[in-house]
Amino acid sequence: MEALSIEDPLQGAAQMQVPLLGAGMPPPQNQQLPPQMFTTAAQLLDLTDKKLMVALRDGRKLIGVLRSWDQFANLVLQSTVERIFVPPPTTSLNSKTSTAAPTEPGLYADVPRGIFLVRGENVTLLGEIDLDKDDDAPPGYEKADIELVHRLNKERKAKESKREKGRRAKLIQLGFEGEVVAGEGDF
Repeated sequence: MEALSIEDPLQGAAQMQVPLLGAGMPPPQNQQLPPQMFTTAAQLLDLTDKKLMVALRDGRKLIGVLRSWDQFANLVLQSTVERIFVPPPTTSLNSKTSTAAPTEPGLYADVPRGIFLVRGENVTLLGEIDLDKDDDAPPGYEKADIELVHRLNKERKAKESKREKGRRAKLIQLGFEGEVVAGEGDF
């Protein structure tokens, strides 16, 4: 896909001057819209039947072949796998200031999901996968057992949740109002 802006000049048939219609003048022939006009789900046409990676709003990453889509950018992915990443551990000199480069690679696992319907509003990013590099591991990561990756990911999320609760409590002590999170307050 090319990066376009509103200020870009129109190309092709859209630049032609359309004569004013008068009595006895035939209407102009059908004109094609310039590529700049397709800024919505119509751009998915070029990605149909190609392997994509889709990043969702909840942080999940899906890899599958785009088979169908609609005007709301709802996607149907075939042969879908969910790729779960566990970032590499870092050796920290001081946990509140700087961290050194990771000494070990991160881990990832692919969980088969089959046919997957993704609601368009949940897609944050999508892109075509280079099939020549498809079998390569992502840089800085090694493939691992699904159970190990699930366990490490669960532990990482529990630590992040605990740290976030501590941050939220400190902010409330300082007089900032916290957001109401499902399961943590009255509605």
